[in-house]
Amino acid sequence: MPVYIQIVLLITAFVTFVFLVMYVGGLGIRRLCFKIIAEMEEAGAFSPAKAIELQEVRQNFFRVGTKNLRPRALNLLVSEGLAIKVSSGKYYLDKEKLAQLKNKIAEK
Repeated sequence: MPVYIQIVLLITAFVTFVFLVMYVGGLGIRRLCFKIIAEMEEAGAFSPAKAIELQEVRQNFFRVGTKNLRPRALNLLVSEGLAIKVSSGKYYLDKEKLAQLKNKIAEK
């Protein structure tokens, strides 16, 4: 097999691998977002008065790895406006955004 074909195949394999790793990571964060939303719904955190505390940062700094995606998922929920942070550091859900999300999921 010519060298230039091997190089093209290697680059293609590398790009495919990177895409798959990013896709699987995205699925993990998506799953965690739904878990956090379910926790907040179960606690009835729909107003600042009923806001709950959630893990916001990595608990153990020396435990490096991809296992602790919860802070990333929480930041994603806040950036999308689904979760709202109160000045006390607690979080609650925005009912309107949550209803929009559920309608969007139901349409698919």
